[in-house]
Amino acid sequence: MLERLLYIDGAFVPAARGGTLDVQDPACEEVFARAAAGTAADVDAAVAAARRAFDQGPWPRLRAAERAALLRKVAAAMRAEQEQLARLEVRDNGKPLKEARWDVADAAFCFDYYAELAEQIEAEGEAAVDVGDARFACRIRREPVGVVGAITPWNFPLLMAAWKVAPALAAGCCVVLKPSELCPLSCTELARYLHEAGLPAGAFNLVTGLGAEAGAPLAEHPGVDKLAFTGSLATGARVMAAAARESRNVSLELGGKSPLIIFADCELDKAVQWLQFGVFWNQGQVCSATARVLVQRPLYEALLARLKAAAEAIRIGPGDAEGVQMGPLVSAAQHAKVREAIAQARRSGARLVSGGGRPAGLARGHFLQPTVFADVPTDSFIWREEVFGPVVCVNPFDSEAEAIALANDSRYGLAGAVMSADPARCDRVARALRAGVVWINCSQPTFTQLPWGGMKASGIGRELGRQGYEAFLELKQITRFDEREDWNWYPADTVPKAPATEPSTT
Repeated sequence: MLERLLYIDGAFVPAARGGTLDVQDPACEEVFARAAAGTAADVDAAVAAARRAFDQGPWPRLRAAERAALLRKVAAAMRAEQEQLARLEVRDNGKPLKEARWDVADAAFCFDYYAELAEQIEAEGEAAVDVGDARFACRIRREPVGVVGAITPWNFPLLMAAWKVAPALAAGCCVVLKPSELCPLSCTELARYLHEAGLPAGAFNLVTGLGAEAGAPLAEHPGVDKLAFTGSLATGARVMAAAARESRNVSLELGGKSPLIIFADCELDKAVQWLQFGVFWNQGQVCSATARVLVQRPLYEALLARLKAAAEAIRIGPGDAEGVQMGPLVSAAQHAKVREAIAQARRSGARLVSGGGRPAGLARGHFLQPTVFADVPTDSFIWREEVFGPVVCVNPFDSEAEAIALANDSRYGLAGAVMSADPARCDRVARALRAGVVWINCSQPTFTQLPWGGMKASGIGRELGRQGYEAFLELKQITRFDEREDWNWYPADTVPKAPATEPSTT
C-alpha cells in the first residue's frame, strides 16, 4: 500500500500526531493508499518554514532566470513520468486516463509558462512614472507578496495545484499547499519533483489533511500573507472571512452554474458534441461546467432527442479501462449529493429525459449515469445551484434578449458560452454575458496564457495568464528627490499671514 508523508522545510515527515488518511479508489471503493493527516501543529511548522525561507532564505532573492531554471526541471520531471502520474490521478480521482494525461501535460506547461513569464517581466524592469516635477524620479517596483497559503480542490488535483504553485514560486513567493483530502497523491509527487529539482528548504511545503484540521488552520494563520483558494462558495466565504480578520490578500475561485446558449442556426451534431463536453467531461465535476443550457425553440426538441441518444451512448467505467469516456464520481459523499440533487429536480417538476441512476453492470464504485433534465423550473435548486456532477438542465427560449436575461439570472458568473452561425450575434451575446470567461461556438477550452476567474459570487481575482502571475506580486512605489535641488518644507510664500488679532487661549 502506498504511504505518503507531509513535506515541510525540505524534508518528508509524518504528521505531528501520527495520523493518516485512507485514500480510496472511487471505481472500486478500495483503500489503496494512506496519506499523512496533518493538523494545526503541522500547519504551524510549514508556515514557520515558509516564513524563514521568505524572510531569510535565497528563493525570493534569486534572479528570475534562476527560479525559472528550477521550474523547468519540474516541468521536465512531470513529462518524464506523465504516464505514471496520470494513472495515479485516475486511481485517486476516478477520471478517464485520457483526461488525466491532458491534466499532467497542462500542469507541466504551466510550470514552463510561468518560468518564461518571470524572466520576461523581470526583463521589463521597474516602470518609471513622470509625475510632472523634475525634482522627483519615481518608479514602480514589483515584489513577491510573501508566504502563500494555497488550498486546492479534488476535481483536478495536480492541475489546480500547478495553477497556484507555479506562478507563486516564479514570482519569488514561498508556499504552503493544502490539497483536498480526497485526492492528495499527485500533490505529494509535485513535492518530490520540487525537492529533487533543488528548491531551497521551506520555499514549498505540503500539508495533507482534512479541511477542518489542516485547511482552516492554514486559512487563519497569521504568518500567511496571501490566501489562494479554489473550491465551493460556502468554504470560500469562510476563507475570505479568515483573511478579512488580518486584512490579508486573497484570491478565490468559487465555481458557478454556467449557461450555454444555443441558437436555432447551429449545426445540431456540433451543438450536442460541445454541450456534452461542457457538462459530462470529468464526470461534470468542473467549476465552469455549462450545465444550464438554453436552446432556441425551433431546435429544442430535436436537440433533446439527439442529446438523449448521445448521453446514453457514453461509455462509463473505471477510468483506466479501454474506451471509457466517463468514470466514477470522486467519493460516496459526492455521489449521494448528486443523487439528492437529481431527486430534488424530479420533485420540482423537471422532465427527466435520460439517466438519473446507477449504470447497469456497475454495482460497485461511485458511478452515475449522465443525466438530462428538460423544462426545468428556473427557480429550482437544480437550475440555480452548482451540482458538480454529470447533470445538465435544458430549457427553451425565443429571443436573443430572453436568452441573455435567463443566462445572467444567476448569482454566479464564472463562465458562459454561445453557439450560433451568426458571428455578429455571437459577439453581442458574449459581450452581454456577465461572466469572467465566455466561449463562442465551443465550451470549456482553457489556456494557461489567458486569465481565469469569475464575476459575482464566482470569486475574486484571476488565475492563469499574466494576471495569474501578478496576483502573487505587490507593487511598491519608490520616489527619489534630486539632492541638487533646493527644498523647503514650508516655503516663505506659502506661510499664512498672522491674524489681525491674537486668537484667544481660553
